[in-house]
Amino acid sequence: MNGIGEFQTILLVEDNPDDEELTLLAFKNNHIANSIIVVHDGAEALDFMFRRKAYANRDVRTTPRLVLLDLKLPKLSGFDVLQELRNNDMTRFLPVVILTTSNQDEDIINSYKFGANSFIRKPVEFSKFNEAIKALGMYWLVLNEVPLSTKPSLIKG
Repeated sequence: MNGIGEFQTILLVEDNPDDEELTLLAFKNNHIANSIIVVHDGAEALDFMFRRKAYANRDVRTTPRLVLLDLKLPKLSGFDVLQELRNNDMTRFLPVVILTTSNQDEDIINSYKFGANSFIRKPVEFSKFNEAIKALGMYWLVLNEVPLSTKPSLIKG
């Protein structure tokens, strides 16, 4: 294997182009060779996950193993996306990591209340963010076990 958790898709839900660029750079710097799909708002995230609209014909093998979800998104908030994912049998157990700049205790509480698996505050300093992405990749893509029902080959289209 060339990188951490290779061949498992990650869905990055991020509306800020600078944060998107930094996240992708951190994945590259840490040799995380996964396919990373980026969507820019909450509605697009749900369309991708549930293969609707522009994503109706997407290959089921691109179903994410991990979702990195910002909270402050256009159209639908990260909380709305999280609740939809948790209310659907196909995505109920899919690991969702909140990756946000928010420092509000209420956002942390609500993230866990609505079913997030983890809450990570984006560090302002890139070297710290880079380390956070390295740890995130190692844990969620290598060490963490997911139920068979969340693996792409078993999700019906």
